[in-house]
Amino acid sequence: MKQPTRVSLSNKPAVHAKRKTRDQVNTEARDRKRDKKHRGNVAGSRANPVTPEKKGGNGAKNKDPRIGSKKPVALGGDVQPVKKRSKPVKSAEDQQPRLTPEEELTTLENDPRLDALLDRLEDGETLKAEDQAWLDQTLDRIDVLMELLGIALDDDVDDEEAEEDMYRLLKGGN
Repeated sequence: MKQPTRVSLSNKPAVHAKRKTRDQVNTEARDRKRDKKHRGNVAGSRANPVTPEKKGGNGAKNKDPRIGSKKPVALGGDVQPVKKRSKPVKSAEDQQPRLTPEEELTTLENDPRLDALLDRLEDGETLKAEDQAWLDQTLDRIDVLMELLGIALDDDVDDEEAEEDMYRLLKGGN
């Protein structure tokens, strides 16, 4: 067995590391604490983040980097919320197939509401605005359908009789 050779004292490292004084240890600790304390983001950076300036992009320059809706919210209690419009529900008339002009004309002429309103007008009653509007609209539609179908009222024959009626009325005779 080989025995280790002895190292001479002259070849030893000359100086061991000196122990630090208490003041030196305290100052190093304070520096480390200061560096730790200043780590992280500045106050308010979450609400108002700093965005790096882009030299090339002009369009996205003013984009707000905050996440969420930018829609203004009404704070007053008397404001009603805006309701979303749903798709209009198709009525029974829209779901049925379109009628031919002849069929539509016969249904309008046989309408019991129309007959009742016309009877009331002949009796001299005044109609509500809603009923009068419906009556006018229905009669206009009947006129359009009659023109489409080529049906003409016999106004020429009635003109002579109407003139005679007007003459009798003006004279005051029955």
